[in-house]
Amino acid sequence: MDMTSQMAAPKSKPRASARDRRTAYRAEGPRPSDHPAVKIGKVGVLLVNLGTPDGHDKKNMRKYLQEFLTDKRVIEWPKALWYPILYGIVLNTRPKKSGEAYASIWNNELNESPLRTFTRSQGEKLAAALSAHKGLQIDWAMRYGNPSIESRLEALRNEGCERIVIFPLYPQYSAATTATVNDKAFEALMKLRWMPAIRTVPPYHDDPAYIDALALSIDKHLASLDFSPERVIASYHGIPKSYFMKGDPYHCHCLKTSRLLEERLGWEKGRLMTTFQSRFGPEEWLQPYTDKTIEKLAEEGIKDIAVFNPGFVADCLETLEEIAEEAGEIFHEAGGRNFTHIPCLNDSEEGMMVIETIVRRELAGWIDDV
Repeated sequence: MDMTSQMAAPKSKPRASARDRRTAYRAEGPRPSDHPAVKIGKVGVLLVNLGTPDGHDKKNMRKYLQEFLTDKRVIEWPKALWYPILYGIVLNTRPKKSGEAYASIWNNELNESPLRTFTRSQGEKLAAALSAHKGLQIDWAMRYGNPSIESRLEALRNEGCERIVIFPLYPQYSAATTATVNDKAFEALMKLRWMPAIRTVPPYHDDPAYIDALALSIDKHLASLDFSPERVIASYHGIPKSYFMKGDPYHCHCLKTSRLLEERLGWEKGRLMTTFQSRFGPEEWLQPYTDKTIEKLAEEGIKDIAVFNPGFVADCLETLEEIAEEAGEIFHEAGGRNFTHIPCLNDSEEGMMVIETIVRRELAGWIDDV
């Protein structure tokens, strides 16, 4: 018998983890006695949504609206023109009206807005799904209000996160959403002596996982109804038309999402309509407007419609109050019969699969076997 056949094959060494490989490059040895304790070697993920007031009373609403409406990405007018209007009129009138709207959808059990409830849950469910990766920290923040981006980036850094994925939870890119999250994140990083490495998640308006999740959510909701909507409206948050004319890709991203979704659902042309909501101020915004479209459909004899909000990953004031409540009233008052609002993906199984799929992709190279 050949002696080589009797020899055991050498055992291959287990592949070192990405974290271990990074640590191997660092010099080892005792630290100086006066060296402070430092946590290192972890990777963080920060989910970021738009924001929420801490309460729907006038004081909290004014504070929130001031932070939101002084963001130069949101309102691009010159300060000399905008600030007299903002501080002289808007912040003296809008907090009461907005507070009443928030009160109608407030999560009274937890004393917070639904957006905060859902975003927290998304963070917790993502952490559970990725719990096998011990060096990974998951957190969440708001661009406006609490918890702030700066506070959560600081918390992740204090936990030893040397690399952080920042995930603006907006499928379609706009300077007024995605870009302002990145602005605030890097503004916070400018204050740090020891910055972590950063990745920012790109828009995912045409990601197959996102389109599939929307289609499954719509199919599931429509199957639960005792009527079949003649029209289904994809209502996106609007932006001023001038922002689009300056090169913002948001409008194109929205239309592509709708087109891909219509193809995925296999619907005939015309059943799925794209509109834009939440306009503010005297400027022309992206059209067609959601409220005007819903009213016109009812007046033209369309009796049954459904509306959903593919640009929002979680239900909030703009979906629960502006669409589920106000838009429904507009439709019925104009002669419509059946109106239904299809919930956002929220922390559903479909919604979490989208977030998890994108996070796993963005962590490639930083976390093994993710």
